[in-house]
Amino acid sequence: MITLEIPWPVKEVFPNFRQSHHWTSFTEQRKSQRDTAKAIAERCTPTQADFVILAGLDKIPFDVEFYPPDRRHRDDDGMVGAIKSARDGIADGLNVNDRRFRATYRFMEPEKPGRVVIRIG
Repeated sequence: MITLEIPWPVKEVFPNFRQSHHWTSFTEQRKSQRDTAKAIAERCTPTQADFVILAGLDKIPFDVEFYPPDRRHRDDDGMVGAIKSARDGIADGLNVNDRRFRATYRFMEPEKPGRVVIRIG
């Protein structure tokens, strides 16, 4: 199993922010999030079993745990949407098509500074 930890998404990549601001205010943030997630995925050291899962054609379990930085109310669909670019970056870093990911989401108690933990395989 591959475990990755990415930083809590910045407010600019949340879907509700995008609805009320010009597209240029979040484009750079999305690219940065994707690049960061790709770099984190490239640094991981998959086991031989992980290589077999990634190289196959089957669906890949993609379990996500959100640890928000505070108790502010957030919609679950907003949090899922906020990591879209990170998910793409992880797929890039592992050299797989992200449509193979079968995601499950868990919403955890807050932890400063906030983080997202992803377990693959």
